[in-house]
Amino acid sequence: MHVFKSLLTSMVVVSVISSANGEGLSQPGNPSPSPNAVRAGRFHVEPPTLLNLGFEWAIEGDANRNATVDVRFRQVGEIEWRQALPLVRIGGERVFREREGLDYTVPDGFAGSILNLQPGTEYECQFLMRDPDGVEGQAVHTVRVKTRSEPQPFPGGRVLHVYPPDYQGERQEPSFSSIMQAYYGAGLGDWNVVWEHRVQPGDTILVHAGLYKPDRRNYVDPLCTPFDGTTYLTLKATPDRPITIKAAGDGEVIFDGGGNHRLFDVMASAYHIFEGLTFRNTDVAIFAGQKGVTGAVGLTVKNCRFENVGFGVWTESPYSREFYIADNLFIGREDRFRLIGWTGPLWPSAGRYGSHELVSYYAIKVYGPGHVITHNAIAYFHDGIGISTYGTPENDPDLRASSIDIYNNDIHMTNDDFIETDGAVHNVRVFRNRGVNAAQGGYSAQPSFGGPVYFYRNILYHVPTGVSFKFSANPAGLFVFHNTIIGEQVGMGPSSNVHWRNNLFVGTDAPGRAIMSWNNATESYSSDYNGYRPNRGVSAQYRWRVPTAAQPQVFATLAEFRSATAQEKHGIEVDYDVFENLRPPDPSNRHAVYHAMDLNFRLNPHGAAVDAGVIIPTVNEDFTGNGPDLGALELGQSEPHYGPRWLTWQPFYR
Repeated sequence: MHVFKSLLTSMVVVSVISSANGEGLSQPGNPSPSPNAVRAGRFHVEPPTLLNLGFEWAIEGDANRNATVDVRFRQVGEIEWRQALPLVRIGGERVFREREGLDYTVPDGFAGSILNLQPGTEYECQFLMRDPDGVEGQAVHTVRVKTRSEPQPFPGGRVLHVYPPDYQGERQEPSFSSIMQAYYGAGLGDWNVVWEHRVQPGDTILVHAGLYKPDRRNYVDPLCTPFDGTTYLTLKATPDRPITIKAAGDGEVIFDGGGNHRLFDVMASAYHIFEGLTFRNTDVAIFAGQKGVTGAVGLTVKNCRFENVGFGVWTESPYSREFYIADNLFIGREDRFRLIGWTGPLWPSAGRYGSHELVSYYAIKVYGPGHVITHNAIAYFHDGIGISTYGTPENDPDLRASSIDIYNNDIHMTNDDFIETDGAVHNVRVFRNRGVNAAQGGYSAQPSFGGPVYFYRNILYHVPTGVSFKFSANPAGLFVFHNTIIGEQVGMGPSSNVHWRNNLFVGTDAPGRAIMSWNNATESYSSDYNGYRPNRGVSAQYRWRVPTAAQPQVFATLAEFRSATAQEKHGIEVDYDVFENLRPPDPSNRHAVYHAMDLNFRLNPHGAAVDAGVIIPTVNEDFTGNGPDLGALELGQSEPHYGPRWLTWQPFYR
């Protein structure tokens, strides 16, 4: 049994609750500390999610980068403290893109998450900054933070009933013939913007079964959406009194855009819940924020179905925050029978065009802090789930793509990537997702602005480019733990502060392809306790590059790599017998379509991956046996439920 020490520091018991002087603190009248001493700045608590907490701590000094921040936590009311991963030292990493004029250097500081907590629970969290060269300022912070709970309708509000315009039966009152009429009291024609009777925070709009399809060319469209067919929702509710729009439970509720561009525009709203609805036949089902304009706050979309859409839920605004997008089914318009990427030269064998047309972009794309994207099933999009690439992060930490959780999603057939964290700033957590069939890349950080971004316990199968993790444009602060990758990790752009533990990289025998490539932009990196299945017939299996080298070093075996680099001291080489029964995708057919229901990623109890990992606090302390197993699935534990919890039949995408 081993404990992951290379990123951990020893925990120290401290009795100070909210402030303390650190080691070597400069006192009045004493000489100023050296440039190597750390000066503690603003401590920031990010918006909590249901399962995780994120923190940032700005600093100055620490020129030799040997300051550390230990973290411990406990539920309020408990006595014993638990160790968490330390905050990560960030700062100095440069993100540069000439074409877009992007040139950003990560400010000095620390950031990190306390992972895998319980929803709706208050925790006491303590942070101790240390530096052998001295600490100036407040060296200890103790904060209480409560994780969020799943948003629910307010039980004490009014109930307003909406029926289709052609409904002829009995009605429950008060009743209306459109969302706009119930929500605003909107009229027809020019009167559709006369909003005299607005819904109140805490109200629920129950939408009864039927088809709601705008007659947008009709001046007196009965849904009150003439010309564009878009329903604009702009009101402000509160976390404890949201405005809820949900299916009444008497049959399917279908909002059909009739081929329009945007079906619902909620980008000025606050705390709205959409539940149990079907959205179809539109370019953008729910638009929730425009960069440079405004965004939505507290948007919840759950237990809904999106079909024949170009975009499911979309915001580009830093003013969007704390979305909860859960248990939805997203079906796009892309090719269902061939995997086709977006770059023509790689895909001429797909047919006449050699590249797909962009008919469905993202299922979900967000920006801003505090979002939760969980238990969604996604198929036939360009990308599955993404964070807006956005560009230079805002100075205000409350307007950044930070504290975002993406987990337990099931993604099938994307023409680019499964999940993109490309505009992430701090504390983005991508975990327990399953992706099968991605044309260009699997899990992307292109770039991340300091991090950390955590990728753990994800599954990947059939990415014919070999780009399992698309780390380019110099992402910084990447932690890659316990992933099962049926494929290779080919060389991408340089990356800073990247650490790999307990992963399985199982090669597909792609001709001439290395199983693993590391491209380090700084001297902060580590790789150990991973399992590799090399590709047959390939002499250069491992490629290693450090900032001082013009070219990567190439190694034929893991033993050679270990001897030359001092990495992977506990790494092992494996084969497909580490699984119960799993075969690789065919590397000669990049257009093939595989189905998750046919794939078994469970470990062979007698295989080399069992008990071969290292203990990582808050990530794998619940392991069975003598130590954590390699890969996403721990032997003897239940497999995660991928996709909507209400969806039990497979496959979801047929």
